[in-house]
Amino acid sequence: MKGYLTNIEQATKENTDYRRVLYTARHSQLVLMCVMPGEEIGEEVHPLDQFIRVEEGEGKVVLDDVEHPLREDDAVVIPEGTKHNVINTGTTPLKLYTVYSPPEHKDGTVHSTKANEKEEHFDGVTTE
Repeated sequence: MKGYLTNIEQATKENTDYRRVLYTARHSQLVLMCVMPGEEIGEEVHPLDQFIRVEEGEGKVVLDDVEHPLREDDAVVIPEGTKHNVINTGTTPLKLYTVYSPPEHKDGTVHSTKANEKEEHFDGVTTE
């Protein structure tokens, strides 16, 4: 099947992996994340645009050194070149999904925990 269809809210809430790439197209990528209490994604800057939507939990997003609270149902657009970080400040997992445009991670990437994370950037291979 070309394209991808899922109940994104359910998939995000059921996800327990720190990072799980669900689908990679030529110009975008859908990724689930589960950030545990006290954890953070880590400060980074991408040469791409990123959209984040929070389904469960609370935390904060830091965009170019400016902090903003994050709660369930919040969305964030991070333009290319923006220094950013997402931090779980709550007591439950922060569950979110993100869309990278273009893709950021190697298709099929799964990191069960933050400690298992390793850099595997997009290599041009898509799900399609």
